[in-house]
Amino acid sequence: LALAMVVLQNILGAGLATAFGLDPRLGLATGSIPMVGGHGTAGSFGPLLEDLGVANANVVAIASATFGLVAGCAIGGPIATGKIKKFKLHSAEMSAEGGFETEDAGKIDSKRFLDAVLALIIAIGFGTIVSMLLGKLMTFPFYIGAMLVGAVIRNVADAAKKELPMEEIGVVGGFCLSVFLGLAMIDMKLWQLAELALPLVVMLAAQTVLMFLYANFVVFNVLGRNYDAAVMTTGFCGFGMGATPNAMANMQAVVGQYGPAPTAFMVVPLVGSLFIDFLNATILTGFINFLG
Repeated sequence: LALAMVVLQNILGAGLATAFGLDPRLGLATGSIPMVGGHGTAGSFGPLLEDLGVANANVVAIASATFGLVAGCAIGGPIATGKIKKFKLHSAEMSAEGGFETEDAGKIDSKRFLDAVLALIIAIGFGTIVSMLLGKLMTFPFYIGAMLVGAVIRNVADAAKKELPMEEIGVVGGFCLSVFLGLAMIDMKLWQLAELALPLVVMLAAQTVLMFLYANFVVFNVLGRNYDAAVMTTGFCGFGMGATPNAMANMQAVVGQYGPAPTAFMVVPLVGSLFIDFLNATILTGFINFLG
């Protein structure tokens, strides 16, 4: 489902860009680059497109990613709530009294922050080498290498029954993302968007409508039309137009009111934070080469 969304977003973006007389590759900067990819992919592919001669691609990608963060949350909650109420869905873990037990969030240990930072440094360091090797084969965003090494570290730790400081890694990663977004925003030349105002508004509105229709009529039905499917649908909107933290926020808002959805919380982060980014980069490379 996520792969199909990537293809649809890019076809829609490139098609509308062509209709407006723009470089179709600029449409990718409103497609899966900022939507499924988020700010990380936008920060990697935006400069790449500009190097290939696509004017204003970076600022369009970053602006579109920012829009996607808001739009993904705005449509995700109402879709899930509507499905839950319409089909009278409920969590499988509801108690006999009709309530549900909430789990305590993971506690952060300040003593483990150094381990978290070291794990990230190792992933980034070796990931840089992996990215350089991958770059000789095809164009990938530079963070893919670190993501792959991070996945290896996590799997090795699990196999060795060694606990990683995941809560602390999440906090450090979130802080670094905030710094990155701040630097990206500062570097944006928004005045360059003046002449693209109308096309950009139309393309982003079209992406929002596409996600709403796809999530509402396809994702929910294919995933089983049950409570977990409703929660996964709101998560799909979150990472399909923004980032995995958006997906988690969407799902947490729903389960906080209607009860736990363990399947959703297992599937969505796995797809949204690992597999789809790698495959999105591969598909984008194909689109860029084809449209170029």
